[in-house]
Amino acid sequence: MDRSAADMTGVGARPLGQALGGLLTGLNALQALRCLVMIAALLLVLVTLGPFPDLRDAGLASAASGRLALYYISFASLAAVALLLAISGDAPSLRTLLTPLHLCFAGWMLINVAFSENRDLSLQRLVLTASATTLAVLLPLLPPTPRSFNQCLGGAALVLLALCYLGVLLAPQLAMHTAADFAEPHLAGDWRGSFGHKNVASPVMSILVYLGIYLAGVGSLVMGPVIGVLAGIFLIFTGGKTSSALCLVIYLLASMVYVTRSLWLKRVICFAPLIVMNLLTIGSVASPTLAAVTRQLPVDPTFTGRSDIWEFALTAVAEKPILGHGYAAFWDDVSQRETAKGAEWAVTAAHSHNSYLDLAVTIGLPGLLLCIFIFVIAPLRNFQVVQDESRSRPLAKLFLTIWLFGLYYGTTETFLFDRINPTWFMFALAVAGLHFLARFQCVDRPES
Repeated sequence: MDRSAADMTGVGARPLGQALGGLLTGLNALQALRCLVMIAALLLVLVTLGPFPDLRDAGLASAASGRLALYYISFASLAAVALLLAISGDAPSLRTLLTPLHLCFAGWMLINVAFSENRDLSLQRLVLTASATTLAVLLPLLPPTPRSFNQCLGGAALVLLALCYLGVLLAPQLAMHTAADFAEPHLAGDWRGSFGHKNVASPVMSILVYLGIYLAGVGSLVMGPVIGVLAGIFLIFTGGKTSSALCLVIYLLASMVYVTRSLWLKRVICFAPLIVMNLLTIGSVASPTLAAVTRQLPVDPTFTGRSDIWEFALTAVAEKPILGHGYAAFWDDVSQRETAKGAEWAVTAAHSHNSYLDLAVTIGLPGLLLCIFIFVIAPLRNFQVVQDESRSRPLAKLFLTIWLFGLYYGTTETFLFDRINPTWFMFALAVAGLHFLARFQCVDRPES
């Protein structure tokens, strides 16, 4: 990444058509290709190849699996093109990713797949995750100028929001949960837009709120507020309790971190509430004392019965604490596993509803520890470096906010390393952005 400290400003107050139309103005062919790859990647993740799924169709899962090969090809192809573009102009940036910690994690994932309970499934899903994650990590390197980076993000966000609102207006049965849905008819009335579930839409909308605030702060006095307001309204109508509650709280938390100079105090602000949240959720299952504390709270931190799932997942961790059950291979077939009396329904869960616990189940405690070092501890240290060097602070704050949102969202939902999950993609992009900003100056790329 041959650019980093100069603030990424100047999206410009333009309508969607003008913003997208003017994005490539003044760029040569290679620079235009870089922008197009970034936009294509964002739309592939956010809009997907199968937007507006009909949840009334009992055969929806079969139809989605039929598009799986296309997803593999699309993500692998875009990742390959992005990698070639990054190598051609950002080789020093790529070399900074080859750290002992990153290499250890990559090696551990290969070991985990080799000992997985379903080796073929784990390998297949790891390939898709690796393609999507590689693409996310490379996106900050692609746009040739800070301005074009902002325009790519803003343009993709506006396309997604336009599709979501048009869906609600013109085809509500495909953009909202309905009583006729094959599964979860009780969610009727909640908006989901082009996504397959409100719990996928709501965290994305929270992230778009942060993006709108950032763009408005760096000079986009129309695009930024439009994105922020539209995303905020949509977030409310999704009915996503976790994302709605976290959206404002995380922004305030990030603002506190932003004005705090001490790294150790930053760590206290970021991680102390995170530890408390995990103790009040999965900790309440493991400790009778913590369980008694949670029962005295005015709200239910177990989110209506998830304690049964957490107890089931903790039992699975105890069975294979080191190697885990295999990456993304545990929850597909757990119907035959024993559960506590009265908690038999837990075997129907698709995941553990806690990203950290889910990683312990699938890739083992060593894998979880490596993830904590890479995705929890390192990004905050990188942000500290950015502040110390006065590098692109507004952009760094955006990345910091998305990262913090992901950390806290992960206490009640599973998204870390969840293949092409858009929240995981944006989280990985933010982590990579902080990594590069801490090491390189952000400047316009010269024409070649």
